[in-house]
Amino acid sequence: MARPRQTIVSLEDTPYYHYCSSVVRKAFLCGIDNSTGENFEHRREWVDSRILELATTFAIDICAYAVMCNHLHVVLKVDADKAKQWSDKEVLIQ
Repeated sequence: MARPRQTIVSLEDTPYYHYCSSVVRKAFLCGIDNSTGENFEHRREWVDSRILELATTFAIDICAYAVMCNHLHVVLKVDADKAKQWSDKEVLIQ
């Protein structure tokens, strides 16, 4: 069952978090699908650039990440001080 972020993220305990996201139904994110032979390797660069782009938009620092054939892992650090400096208008524009 899904839980609200406020019950999962506690910046008082740690600013570091491990995020994992998987594809469904044996779909391929990157690499060669053994069952169809189709190559999805071109997606790896898309995912790489998107992770780095999102880090510039949100108040997070990317510590490490790995893009696997059917899932990805991201270790990030929440930059609370940076977020506190943003005005409401800056948040809305981003």
